[in-house]
Amino acid sequence: MSDATYQGSTHPVDDVLPAPKLLTLGFQHVLVMYAGAIAVPLIVGRALNLPPEEVAFLISADLFVCGIVSIIQSLGATQWFGIKLPVMMGVTFASVGPMVAVASSTPGHEGARALFGAIIAAGIIGILIAPFISKMLRFFPPVVTGTLILTIGISLMPIGINWIFGLQVGPTAPKIVDPEAAAWLEAARAAGNVPASVTLAPTVQNPLYAAGRNILIAVLVLGTILLVSKFARGFLSNIAVLVGIVVGGLVAAMLGMMNFDKVASAEWFAVIKPFHFGMPTFDPIMIATMVLVMLVTLIESTGMFLALSDICKKPLEQKALAAGLRADGLGTMIGGIFNTFPYTSFSQNVGLVGVTGIRSRFVCVAGGAIMIVLGLIPKMGALVESLPTTVLGGAGLVMFGMVAATGVRILARVDFATNRHNLFIVAISVGMGMIPLVAPNFNQWMPHAIHPLIHSGILLAAITAVILNWFYNGAAHVDEEELRAAGHVADH
Repeated sequence: MSDATYQGSTHPVDDVLPAPKLLTLGFQHVLVMYAGAIAVPLIVGRALNLPPEEVAFLISADLFVCGIVSIIQSLGATQWFGIKLPVMMGVTFASVGPMVAVASSTPGHEGARALFGAIIAAGIIGILIAPFISKMLRFFPPVVTGTLILTIGISLMPIGINWIFGLQVGPTAPKIVDPEAAAWLEAARAAGNVPASVTLAPTVQNPLYAAGRNILIAVLVLGTILLVSKFARGFLSNIAVLVGIVVGGLVAAMLGMMNFDKVASAEWFAVIKPFHFGMPTFDPIMIATMVLVMLVTLIESTGMFLALSDICKKPLEQKALAAGLRADGLGTMIGGIFNTFPYTSFSQNVGLVGVTGIRSRFVCVAGGAIMIVLGLIPKMGALVESLPTTVLGGAGLVMFGMVAATGVRILARVDFATNRHNLFIVAISVGMGMIPLVAPNFNQWMPHAIHPLIHSGILLAAITAVILNWFYNGAAHVDEEELRAAGHVADH
């Protein structure tokens, strides 16, 4: 169905669904993003050496601000803020590396105040530079947009895969250190026979990695989603991902894989106070680092918004893009005030819009309201947090793959037959985007100041595609109709 069908009537993006559907679909968006939403505050809170109760506060604060910023982005706040598309906002993973570096060098409340001060300043600067970033839209024709969105989907796939099998490092790593060898080393070190710098390499297969029941649950979730999407009709088919997650959660609970201790001990209500760790401090170096993160976020968001406008079949204009990017800056500023981190649109929720076909932005407004409630009621948040990640992994394969498939669909309308240069653009850009994924330590000899810029495969792919497209095709040849087509692909 094309946009012409909606002329003179309400576009599906602006359609207000009945309250029960809004809440159910909104809750589906919350479940999809919840693991990602709590991951960053967990990582940064521990890097700051904060006590467990304050790490828990960071998680609640993050959920609270996720909800506020999602509502601003989806509903719109004046003509200046909000893309007015179905967007769920969460902490950008591009910020994790720089924030952990800051937290490690300055732990505790002092580091938290410096970190949040830098985030507030970066958010303000992000608001100011958003219009300039939005004017780069003419450098994003379909060959660039499709390549960028394809790279986003491919870059996300390891997240879902690791949710199923286990992380490559930590308690669920594929191999662990032999306990007997570790005991021998400790005894030898205590006797003074071995230098303290000697460590053991992991050599024993870890039973927690790729456990059979984890794989079976992920397959069950994936199978449920496939069956519901094929055989169900109407509303039920639109919540296939939610049904899969619920079925997986019930089976995991019956197998004893869900621990409800945190639910029992969590409070029923807790207020999120601004400046919980004290008034922020503003360190110029930290601010410069977070501004780099903000720049990465804005460019990545441009790709997300183009993907979403394509999925929703609503062309993205420069004015709307500027409003969406300003909301990223505003969300980051609000995050710093309420003790959380830089915000961007979550890719997995973009994929969910494609899977369900539900394009109403008010679904994400409802999802934002649910996130606010989860932030204010820690007991409810703890219930959702108790879901094993393997349940989310089965759904992640569908959602992240849908993002990549959207990129392929955009590339399908690119002229590869008569313009072989477009093949070079896609091939080299995707390869550049894979570098941080395949070789995460490739930048170890490069200046640390540029690490935030080159650590994002999405940003590397975007920069490469824009430069190569300009080199081969020239930005001047992109007309107004092609600009609109960058964010909109018709059904045919």
